[in-house]
Amino acid sequence: MNLLFLFLDGIGLGGDDSSINPLAGTTLPTIRKLLGNQELTYDSAPYVGEHASLLAIDASLSVEGLPQSATGQAVILTGKNIPAIIGYHYGPKPNPEITQFIKKGNLFCALDKLNLHTGLLNAYPPAYFEAINNGRRLYSAIPLAVSTAGVNLRNELDLRNGQAISADFTGQGWREHLGYDNIPVLSPYEAGQRLAQLALELDFAFFEYWLSDYAGHHQDFSQAKQLLITIDQVLNGIIDEWNHSEGLILITSDHGNMEDLSTRRHTINPVPAIVIGDLKNRSEFMSSLNDLTDMYPAILKYLVPEPSIL
Repeated sequence: MNLLFLFLDGIGLGGDDSSINPLAGTTLPTIRKLLGNQELTYDSAPYVGEHASLLAIDASLSVEGLPQSATGQAVILTGKNIPAIIGYHYGPKPNPEITQFIKKGNLFCALDKLNLHTGLLNAYPPAYFEAINNGRRLYSAIPLAVSTAGVNLRNELDLRNGQAISADFTGQGWREHLGYDNIPVLSPYEAGQRLAQLALELDFAFFEYWLSDYAGHHQDFSQAKQLLITIDQVLNGIIDEWNHSEGLILITSDHGNMEDLSTRRHTINPVPAIVIGDLKNRSEFMSSLNDLTDMYPAILKYLVPEPSIL
């Protein structure tokens, strides 16, 4: 069994108003095909089709205020309702309270103890590691969980060797914004193929895409539409390369944002949970998904179905 977790930061399920929701007005052929010619909006969920299923997942977790990245991601990674325990949503980076939850045990640690091979497929540039090491930068929740489990974060050399994917999928951002003129550049479709190939080498693979949250905060409609087109093309590449009889692709988020560009802030909208793969496997996987706390046990149960681990 393999599971690829494609994490799209800040994408909720909004309404069908294309004047504020780019998900309702952008041509996304791969997503529409997966969802029975529907758009990725609130009214499309729940859906079960030939190739994919969609649920609307609660990200607010019965805690007042707007969901935030640190707590939302930590909930996914630990299965604990951390906002309810500490009494608030928090982000973007984990504070000491949230950090302790992640360090005491997270999905990557649990899978490592079960001798499963895991990996975060993002490539991080040298300046990132330098800033972490000298204390100028804090880990966000996902790389914190990975490093806590003793799994190496992938770097520039991995990206050059085709063993990692850049944050923008293609590698163009490394050239334009980081000054690495000779970094290989992939098309979005090729990046999707590469993601699938790398994920199939692992039991559990994770990729974090945060540009969607940035576009939401900037209320940049043009950028949001282009990012969605890129995501759709990447997903097409993943699907074409994936072994659908042996693995699942999970796509979800930590909170809403980009689906409502009338505001710079996060939203209380539910987030999508899209699962792609064999109908029996995805139906079992999604049978108990209601909110973000359910992701952790669902992933564990899928990868190691023996009840003793739950």
